[in-house]
Amino acid sequence: MQQHWYTGPLASFDTETTGVDVETDRIVSAALVVQLAPGAPAQTTTWLADPGVPIPDGARAVHGITDEQVRAYGRPARVVVAEVTRALAGQARAGRPVVVMNAPYDLTLLDRELRRHHGLTLNAGLGGAGLVVLDPRVLDKHVDRYRKGRRTLTDLCAHYGVDLTGAHDAAADATAAMSLIRRIGARYPAALGGLSAAELHLRQAVWHAAQARGLQAWFDRSGTPERVDVSWPLRPARCMCGRRLDPEHGCEAAA
Repeated sequence: MQQHWYTGPLASFDTETTGVDVETDRIVSAALVVQLAPGAPAQTTTWLADPGVPIPDGARAVHGITDEQVRAYGRPARVVVAEVTRALAGQARAGRPVVVMNAPYDLTLLDRELRRHHGLTLNAGLGGAGLVVLDPRVLDKHVDRYRKGRRTLTDLCAHYGVDLTGAHDAAADATAAMSLIRRIGARYPAALGGLSAAELHLRQAVWHAAQARGLQAWFDRSGTPERVDVSWPLRPARCMCGRRLDPEHGCEAAA
């Protein structure tokens, strides 16, 4: 019997942070969960980082991690960021897809932390290992485009009947996101099951861009000034002038 990507080995990655701005906020905790098959025991690795900046009240209210905790038990952000990146590179080298709910947030934040602490992009930190990403948010929007309602991890777990205990804990969220992606694949085998995880990675970039353009059009019609980035799974770095940064040549304006 053919094994589909949603019945095979998967990893899942999640972070808790100091805020929602990928350009300036920091990682506070992270988790990587690895499972070889649905229902199999999962191996979970967690990290607690001292971000080097105070954790705002709003972020602390979400994940419950305090400044006192990270100072007492967290390790330097520089060390944690490097370890997380090596762990993700290991999954890529093993050919194991990585589930990341709303990937452009977590992966872009990790990229910016790598730049901040090590002067490396995420792609460079992965050492050439191609990360195959599965994003429940993008896949759900593709297979059930017109369903009304929010599509946060909590909302999607409720919709697909996935247990989410201890939301906004990195390990709990990563575990739930993995169960969620398996459930989405199993529910829509005709739309998703015939593709490999690598093929899905490529298609999700296209699907996300279309979804983002649709949301941007809605914002424009409603007079909302918010701008939506079409990039997936990683938002390009930008210089102070707002243009994209090329990894080799810097600002596009100088090219």
